[in-house]
Amino acid sequence: MSALPGRPDNLTDGPRRSYQVRPDELEGAVRETLSHQVAVARPLGVDPAGQAIRRANRIRRRRTAAGLAVGAVVTVVLSAGMAQLGAETGRDGTPIVVIGDPDPSGRPIPTASVPGADPSPGPSATLLGTETLVGADGRRLVLPDVGAAEHAQLLPGGGGWLVISTQTNSGRSLRVLQNDGLAQVLLAGAGPIVLAPDSRQVAWRDGNDLLVAGVVGGQLIGAARTPAPAGAVPVRFVGDSVLVRPDPADAGHALWRPGAGPLTEAVDQETLNFYGGLPDGRLVGQISTDSGGTCLAVLDPARHLSPVETGCGPDLSQDGVGGISADGRWLLVNGRIGKASRALLIDLRRLKSSPTAVSAGPPMTGAVVWTDASHASYLDAAGELVQVDVHRVRAGQPASPAAVSGVPAGDRPVLVAGL
Repeated sequence: MSALPGRPDNLTDGPRRSYQVRPDELEGAVRETLSHQVAVARPLGVDPAGQAIRRANRIRRRRTAAGLAVGAVVTVVLSAGMAQLGAETGRDGTPIVVIGDPDPSGRPIPTASVPGADPSPGPSATLLGTETLVGADGRRLVLPDVGAAEHAQLLPGGGGWLVISTQTNSGRSLRVLQNDGLAQVLLAGAGPIVLAPDSRQVAWRDGNDLLVAGVVGGQLIGAARTPAPAGAVPVRFVGDSVLVRPDPADAGHALWRPGAGPLTEAVDQETLNFYGGLPDGRLVGQISTDSGGTCLAVLDPARHLSPVETGCGPDLSQDGVGGISADGRWLLVNGRIGKASRALLIDLRRLKSSPTAVSAGPPMTGAVVWTDASHASYLDAAGELVQVDVHRVRAGQPASPAAVSGVPAGDRPVLVAGL
């Protein structure tokens, strides 16, 4: 095929297109194009509503993931905490637990009732039954069932009670019973438990160790522990230290200051029992003598419990039951007059000059509560309340027991103070 003559390419000749455009035609074409673009709905380059929806979805997914992560962390922490507490008990048993009820809306509010006239002001001795606190003035306060109680004390500020259970096959428990009805278990399956006088600390035996912790907001915090001899038990708090009896079958006590080192051996070999403290911080206790008898002694914790005063004469029992008045003058302690077992009243101001003892009433069981400098209360073996008036006792009129009203039959009350 040959190209057309006269052309160097293969284009054919045809009508030539004019590229001459008049201004009015160009303007019309631009307007027409713009009108078409306005008429056609095109997707926006930026969609605010879509962005808001997508952002909300992303936030919801992140919150869901964060919630799952927090739940997992809490589960791990709680599991680790319980594992740690279980490991710290040093035994294969029920671990120390802290149980709370975060929703108080369904809890009954305990109410106190007072039969007769209004109660007199000031502190009074009270009794803790299974569900009832009973005051010496007749006031009764119903509490949740705590089972058999061994000891109870007011919480700081009077917002409830700390209650130590009696010994069971699984050990002892410590519960918080708040005035709004909340019941919490602080310790379960523990050995002997003692509370500081202000209820801000607790010491207990657990496995092979002794432990001390603070009581704050219904929880135990800042626990410290030390290995202890087999059978060693906490006896009482002495300031920030814990008085420990290494062997309840033998005389002797030791002082353990948590955080300052382990428990040392007994710092004395004579003390049998302690009845309380004096205003100056010294303690009153019972010591053994070379002749096999016992005497009263004032012991100084700052001098390794060395006796600084002693007084012999009264025939004291060795059950350890006794209590000292707040002013440090009077001691109620179990003993004997002749062959009769009695509660004895002793004037500690005459300790150095062979103190004499007078009969104050029947023998005591449990705690002794001094309501003021000259009045005390305790329970006898039958669980009846004995109210001691020092002036009447010194005048030869021992106190007599009286049945406690409001305590269900079969419940053995526990004497407490502060209701």
